Amino acid sequence: MGQSSLKHRHTRTTVFLSHVAAFLLLILAAYWLRRITIPSDPLLQGYLQVISSLLAFVFAAVTLVRFQGTQDRISLILGAGFLLSGAVLVATSVLFFQFLPDEPLRLLWAPFAWWIGRMILALLMVAALLVEHFMPRSRHPRQEIASALLAVIAVTYVFAASLRGLPPEVSRHPQTFFPSPQQLLPGGIFLVSLFWYRRRLVVEDSPFDRTMYAATWLNVAAQLSSAQSARLMDAPFVFAQSLIVMGYAVALGGALLENARLFERVRHMAVSDPLTGLANYRRLLDVLENETERTDRTGRPFAVLLLDLDGLKTINDSYGHLVGSRAICRLADILRIHCRAIDTAARYGGDEFALVLPESQEPEAHRVADRIREVMANDDEPPRLSASIGIAVYRGDGERIETLLSEADQDLYAEKAKRAKRHPNAIYPRRRTPKT
Repeated sequence: MGQSSLKHRHTRTTVFLSHVAAFLLLILAAYWLRRITIPSDPLLQGYLQVISSLLAFVFAAVTLVRFQGTQDRISLILGAGFLLSGAVLVATSVLFFQFLPDEPLRLLWAPFAWWIGRMILALLMVAALLVEHFMPRSRHPRQEIASALLAVIAVTYVFAASLRGLPPEVSRHPQTFFPSPQQLLPGGIFLVSLFWYRRRLVVEDSPFDRTMYAATWLNVAAQLSSAQSARLMDAPFVFAQSLIVMGYAVALGGALLENARLFERVRHMAVSDPLTGLANYRRLLDVLENETERTDRTGRPFAVLLLDLDGLKTINDSYGHLVGSRAICRLADILRIHCRAIDTAARYGGDEFALVLPESQEPEAHRVADRIREVMANDDEPPRLSASIGIAVYRGDGERIETLLSEADQDLYAEKAKRAKRHPNAIYPRRRTPKT
């Protein structure tokens, strides 16, 4: 226990020191960039902000979709924050384009407009983490999305109306080590988010959380670089804007990966049986339809096995429903483990299962049925299990899926009748009561 705690503390110290070293190197790199004179190109800055705004809008849409599915409020606030950030970027990008040839570029508001946009995003990222900590789930996602959108519209309007009161200077002290110290304030707020996301990764290590951590790191780096900016559109400022674009791209990539993972999970849940993990009845019908079409096209038959777990009611009455559910899962595990990769095992009903065997005829189907019976007979876990198995083969004669399943069902009950004649008194042993 002591060694584990010491190792954990050592890891945290290493991570902290590596972050400090990386940020110091970045500050020195941005300080060195101040020596590089680049032509003041408003169009470059404008296009960078347009790209950032587009990435922010797409990220906001993706996270709001994620919020609809997970009802995770951190997605709602991050979506609203990036939507607002995108709106601010669009508003400030207009300042860098000269739409009328006779009008000079109006860049006076750009520096502080950019700073306000960064402050809003930093504060909303901290707010998202706070809300996620105290009120993680939402019961009314649509209403909250509508409220968030209205709040974004209101804040954007207030922001646009306040632009005229902003001072025009980028830096009042261009010769100091930090010519734009006001950029360190949103950087400090992003830094708080960074360490909070680091703690969150210990609990929820998802693609979304990992990329949000990386995007927050890039935002801190961007603020440290912009603090070295002595004039609008100098090298540190352009470098900071490039880091912001990278941060938006990383965050968007993580959100897309997370949504793809969530959609795949939902799709799997829609076609899977929740108890056994096998395919459910809907998935079984889809597989049978695909196999009948393939057989009609190629002429290669396939077989269907219907399995009925014998004596499930007796197991439930004698051992309890938990053991009965365990018996169903045991049969499902046998089907999952001892069948081919191209076969499809499904839970057909309460204690009934189906097994689709592509490109198989009746002899192969009987061999599979015998193998399943043998595995069940050799299973020593009490209670002993057995199953009645019916077989039907589709040879491309155009019969309906319902007819195919009915044939397998009739064969299953014919086997049950034969076994009942051979073992008329077969019952499951009752559970022993412990001695007192």
